[in-house]
Amino acid sequence: MKKYVMRFATAFLMVMSIIGTSWKAIDRQQTQHDVIKNIAADSLYSQLVSSIYHEIHLDAVGLTQQVFEKALTGFYNMKYSGLVNTKSILTIADFDQESTRKRLYIIDLADRKLILNTWVAHGQNSGGDKPSSFSNKINSNQSSLGFYLTGEIYYGKHGRSLKLDGMDQDFNNNARERSIVVHGASYVSQKSIDELGRLGRSQGCPAVPAKLADDIINTISDHTVLYINNSNQLYYSSFLNETLAASVALNQPQVFASKTD
Repeated sequence: MKKYVMRFATAFLMVMSIIGTSWKAIDRQQTQHDVIKNIAADSLYSQLVSSIYHEIHLDAVGLTQQVFEKALTGFYNMKYSGLVNTKSILTIADFDQESTRKRLYIIDLADRKLILNTWVAHGQNSGGDKPSSFSNKINSNQSSLGFYLTGEIYYGKHGRSLKLDGMDQDFNNNARERSIVVHGASYVSQKSIDELGRLGRSQGCPAVPAKLADDIINTISDHTVLYINNSNQLYYSSFLNETLAASVALNQPQVFASKTD
């Protein structure tokens, strides 16, 4: 009897071992399948980024593909979160570049075109011609990195201005309290560059040329995305999820269509 029980137990353990092995094999197959899907999606997403970047000729106006990819990824993540309105406008302030460069880019993603490329100021305590220090602190007079949503238009000490909501905790979420807004300024001009060797600087706001302020505000108002970049800083964001961005982009066939007009 004892020998029979031992044989039964051994057989039972062998069967369970086979079942366990088969389940593990299935799990591995599913994991590998998911990995392959993610790799394929990432590859298609990279192709999409490159396609838009080159079609708009952003390389010709000084914006790198790496910075554009970060900004576009944030746009798709924010779109997925329901934060972005119907406008497919993406604005990038690239603070990798000196203030003498036209480092503000306003892009229409639906029409795949660069609407405007002009100067933008950084905060007076962020650096001279090229910013190197950034802060989310009140009264720091420094620029803040990350993703923003454009808010309400109002009239303040700089005239017609556009409020901003910082979307990245610990990086720019104090934008409202700091009164970080888009506004026109006379010190954002060729005259300032000629006199100072750089643009004038703000108290942290992405100030733009006074003569273009109204057009810029009209174009980017109403919950569109603004991304302020500096690649040398330690910065992270939940909106830089490329897997999610790829899923959003790949579910929008019209994004891949080349312009026919």
